[in-house]
Amino acid sequence: MASLPFIDELDWSTVDAILVTHFHLDHAAALTYITEKTNFRDGKGKVYMTHPTKAVHKFMMQDFVRMGSSSSDALFTPLDMTMSLASIIPVSAHQLITVCPGVSFTPYHAGHVLGACMYLIDIAGLKILYTGDYSREEDRHLVKAELPPIRPDVLIVESTYGVQSLEGRDEKEQRFTSLVHGIIKRGGHVLLPTFALGRAQELLLVLDEYWKTHPDLHNVPIYYASSLARKCMAVYQTYIHTMNSNIRSRFAKRDNPFVFKYISHVPQTRGWEKKIAEGPPCVVLASPGFMQVGPSRELFEHWAPDSRNGLIITGYSIEGTLARDIMNEPEDFVGLKGNTIPRKISVDYISFSAHVDYSQNSEFIEAVKAQHVVLVHGEQNAMARLRGAMTSRFKERDEDVKIHTPRNLEVLNLSFRGERVAKAIGTLADKSPQTNDILSGLLVAKDYSYTLLDPRDLRDFAGLSTCTVTQRQKIVLGVRWDLVRWHLEGMFGSVEEGLDKDGVPTMRVMGAVDVKQTHDHELTLEWESSASNDMIADSTLALITGIDKSPASVKLTTQPHSHSHAHTHTHPHADGGEDTSPFIRIQRLVMFLEAHFGKVELHMSDSGDNETEQGEECHDPWLIVRLDEADAQINLLTLSADDLFVCFVQEVSSSNEPLRKRVEAVLDMAVTTVSSLAESFASGAPTEDENAVPEKEKASMLDSGETATEGGKKKNKVLAKQEAENDDVYDSEESDEGGLLEVHD
Repeated sequence: MASLPFIDELDWSTVDAILVTHFHLDHAAALTYITEKTNFRDGKGKVYMTHPTKAVHKFMMQDFVRMGSSSSDALFTPLDMTMSLASIIPVSAHQLITVCPGVSFTPYHAGHVLGACMYLIDIAGLKILYTGDYSREEDRHLVKAELPPIRPDVLIVESTYGVQSLEGRDEKEQRFTSLVHGIIKRGGHVLLPTFALGRAQELLLVLDEYWKTHPDLHNVPIYYASSLARKCMAVYQTYIHTMNSNIRSRFAKRDNPFVFKYISHVPQTRGWEKKIAEGPPCVVLASPGFMQVGPSRELFEHWAPDSRNGLIITGYSIEGTLARDIMNEPEDFVGLKGNTIPRKISVDYISFSAHVDYSQNSEFIEAVKAQHVVLVHGEQNAMARLRGAMTSRFKERDEDVKIHTPRNLEVLNLSFRGERVAKAIGTLADKSPQTNDILSGLLVAKDYSYTLLDPRDLRDFAGLSTCTVTQRQKIVLGVRWDLVRWHLEGMFGSVEEGLDKDGVPTMRVMGAVDVKQTHDHELTLEWESSASNDMIADSTLALITGIDKSPASVKLTTQPHSHSHAHTHTHPHADGGEDTSPFIRIQRLVMFLEAHFGKVELHMSDSGDNETEQGEECHDPWLIVRLDEADAQINLLTLSADDLFVCFVQEVSSSNEPLRKRVEAVLDMAVTTVSSLAESFASGAPTEDENAVPEKEKASMLDSGETATEGGKKKNKVLAKQEAENDDVYDSEESDEGGLLEVHD
């Protein structure tokens, strides 16, 4: 239990994914305990590793369980191990895996050992690269670690060698083979303590090739003392395609590099260590690499007193192990039985460790360009030195990179500026937007990614569909239909009146809300739901429910006299009455302008100009605004259709630019002020059965007002209704509003 990580400090039911980088025991041995002996099963967590890692992990855990089955404090049973293996999900390099909404990862080759990978993790747009153990040097069978194409926000990287630099592959291979050859020549035995898998396969490739080119060594045996390695050799032969081009090309030529000619496994007879130790010179690769127990420890105790023998440490050794202690070349050491054994065997250290040294690690950290770097997998002093060296390098380059060295169980809080990017796709992406362009569409969020698209593209790109929500509200109201219209016109200026497709009397308010007389004393409000339409419907409903309490309603409906014809009452604020003729509308504009500029002149065209022949030039009325010595002319465009007279403010022109801009601004305010709500609101489609509407009602169904800017010229549209009149000249008159209008021919 003491060898386990700090497992009890974490609620494993909250873990979404366990990502195993490679099969070494210090990275994967506790997996079975976590999945079978904690509350990990209570959650929805999953376990991921590459295909080669899972294959080798199976053999390693079977060997681990076999060796610990006789112990009373075994961590788990063979059944636990089988259940744990069944829950592992194998993945391939460069495969994008989505763990849960907002969390995904992609494995990349890490070198180090067969199947080792680093993980680029995406959590709600935050990208984290966890290297695990990695190597940036291509060796005889593995590719070097990749540099992911995406820049991460956080880099979690190993710091095994700190600031120590190691020699190149060619140099260390030459030194290694020379040492081995020298020990053999002096009649000694060579002990290479290694772990069963990983660097052992690299050393076997080196030795087999060296023996092939040196015939004098053909009678010197090379033993590989690991039953586990023998089982796993089939895995290496299976996953040739994950190795480098050298191995793949040899395999393609039917030259399997892992079928060794000069290397054999040790005999499986009892006491083989003593027989080999007392036999002729040989080379033995024996596990474990730290020489705490096992074949490597027994062989070392046999060979240590003989100066002809040689020990070559080929990998990284941690503090407190015999391999680490023996590198200091003590005169003696304590054996497994407690006896003191003299050390005369030669000790050499050549690192074939597939970890990055300082040179490779620093270059990789700089190339990744992460905002935060978290150092792990190293001794405290080595991590501190690496942090200091990298801080100095970034400072010299004037780069603000934060480097962290958290202790075990220490919570590391990192802050990031949140930036959310939405991708425009479909119709919106047909044309590249220009500076200051406004893109309008639906923002679709899925797994913390955002897409902007046209509602028409929703089904094609998001698998969704659109629908229209039609709302209806019934009201019981004991008033006449014309009284309802009177109040609606007073509030909104004008309403469309007609019959719907079912022949029901209908008034459309601001082109959005239909008010229907479905039964006597019953009204139904109907509209397509939207933010603006709901607002209009609310105001319409509030107005209608207050009609029977309005004093104006009482006045209109209580007139004690008798005659045969019906009264038609027009609301003073409604559009379409006589007081809203073009002449009165122009009066209101003039009154607004005079309040700002003083006297305003109206110039009218000749009497026949409204009926010009085709091809003749039409002369429209205009207004003159005088301010000090400057003039501004407001050109009006008039149209006539039946009894509907329309007046546009076509253009404002002046030689005085400040005056022109000021008049345009005042006109904007004037049009907004004299227009009703219906004129200011963008109208919708007319009622469906317009043929059922009387001709005189058609002419007043919809008035609208809008402003637009084009080339610095204001075009303000003012609509009004007028009975057909053939007056040649409008006489000056005092308006009801008190504004004085002068008319000039």
